[in-house]
Formats: sequence, C-alpha cells, structure tokens
Amino acid sequence: MAFQVTGPDKVQLSRLQPFLDQEEVEEAEDGQLLEPEAWRTYTARRNALREFLTCDLSSHLLKRHHARMELLRKCSYHVEVLPKHLALGDQNPLVLPSTVFQLIDPWKFQRMKKVGTAQTKIQLLLLGDLLEQLDQGRAELDALLESPDPRPFLAGWALVERRRADLSAVMDSFLALMVPGRLHIKHRLVSDVGATKIPHIRLMLSTKMPVMFDRKESVAHQDWVTLRWFVTIQPAVPEQFELRFKLLDPRTQQEHLQRGLIPVAACSFEVHNLLPNRVYKFTVKRAESYTLVYEPWQDSLTLQTRPRTPEGPVPGRLGKPAPLTTASER
Repeated sequence: MAFQVTGPDKVQLSRLQPFLDQEEVEEAEDGQLLEPEAWRTYTARRNALREFLTCDLSSHLLKRHHARMELLRKCSYHVEVLPKHLALGDQNPLVLPSTVFQLIDPWKFQRMKKVGTAQTKIQLLLLGDLLEQLDQGRAELDALLESPDPRPFLAGWALVERRRADLSAVMDSFLALMVPGRLHIKHRLVSDVGATKIPHIRLMLSTKMPVMFDRKESVAHQDWVTLRWFVTIQPAVPEQFELRFKLLDPRTQQEHLQRGLIPVAACSFEVHNLLPNRVYKFTVKRAESYTLVYEPWQDSLTLQTRPRTPEGPVPGRLGKPAPLTTASER
C-alpha cells in the first residue's frame, strides 16, 4: 500500500511549501508515491547519481576538456627519436638522440612520418568522439535525475549503474588519449652500418603548443605594422617562424605584389612599406621542420593601416624600414 499524506498533514505540507525550496517540495510530493523503504532507497540512489554528476562528470570539468580539445586541434605534432634505454654514465655518443637520428634511413623515416600523421588524425577524431559521448551521457543522466516520477528511476537503476560505469570508462580512455603516444615500428629504421653498435630506438609523438598572435601588442600604423606572437609554453631551444602577409582586395596588378613570406627568428616583427588605409591579413606558424607530421591550424590576424595624414611630413618610424617582401605566398 502506498504511503500517502492526508488530512491535517497534507494541509500542513501545503502551508510549508512557500518556505521550502523547489527541490524539497518535489521530494515531499514524490515521497507520497512510494513506500517508506522504497523512498529511502530512491533518495540514496538519487544522491549517489547527483554526486557522480557533480564530481566525476561535472559540467565545469567537461568545459575544461572542451577547452583542452580546442587547444589540441591547434597544436602541431612532431615525431621524436629517442633511445629505448640509456645506461647511467654511458658516454657512447651513439646513444644520443641527435646521433641516432642521423643514422636513420631517410626513406623509412618519411614512411613513419606518414604513420604519425595518420595516428595523430585518428587520435584527435577519437578524442572528439569520446568527448561527445561524455556530453551526451551527462545530459541523459541529468534528465533522469530531474524526472518528477521516481518510479522509472528505481525500475531502471541497473541501467543507470551500467551507464555510470560506461561513462567512467569513456573518461579514462579520453584522459589516456590526451597524451600523444608511441609510434609502432614494424621495420628497422637504422640501416646496416657494419660493426657499429646501434642502440634500440623508439619513436614518440610530441605536441607543441600553437603559435598565436598577441592581439593587444600587434598594432597597425599608417604604412607599417608591428606584430608580436607567443607560444604558451616556451621551448628550451629558440624556434624559427614563418610570417605571411597579403593585401586583401587588391585593386591593381601592382597591389597584387603586396604579399610575401618572411622567415623570422624572434617573436616580433615589423612589416613596412604597406599601403595606407588598407586591410592586410597576417598569418604566423613555426617554420617547417624535418620532424613535423601534422599541423592543422595556424593563427591569422587582420589589421587595417591608418589613413594617410592630409598634411605634414610622415612621422618617423621605429627601427630601420624593411623592404617589402614580394615572395609569393605558398
């Protein structure tokens, strides 16, 4: 027989409703549909599900993973050659990665780079799919948690527990895939070098943070621009960059030459001899290296130069004007 609230108790409950929050009112009404023991079971299981959604699969946590995923889609991926094991105190120069890298067969290494490209693309696709599963699973459990009728919740608790376990496994797989893994080598990469002892090597995928324009420090002037960019995690070794620029909506054949590719060994550069009051697009990326396997994104910035002053001399420019680079964009 169902436990129901009647008579004075029901009147008292209706009087207390304005002083209760909405969740407490709903729980009091739900309690009228269940036996006392079933109600206690329902409350305990509901609290357990709420804790799972709050701690293990919170909306804040998923937002952080989405932000991390967007960052990974902007990273560049490289293959690293490392000794499989390095004995402590071993001074043999052949165990150093730079020397081992020189002994690798270039053709075989190019094949491994293609494998690394495919592995990186698959890994990013899997991460996106797993994150979508987490979003969908949380939405399903959250809808079940907010259901006004407790009876379907209790009847399907076994499925709820299975869904929780599946989502926990999905989360574990997602976190494991966040770190680039090892490349599997089917054939020897080092050619036969006679009696020279060659250590075992391994290939690993590594991630480099994206190169991004500093939009506060990048400024357009009348006929030149100051550009600055940065990398979130500074590398130990200085990097080389490629800066591209082009005039948007060129009107003459001469204006089509307002574009170029500039190699830069710093995180800032000034592009001079631009046209006043025109819009230019700039892109920056790392200079291509022998170890690059995948780079799906590069940052771009659009700036408009200032109009020409109607009178007076042109203000002096900082630094030495650089001649306009006319190399066509690749």
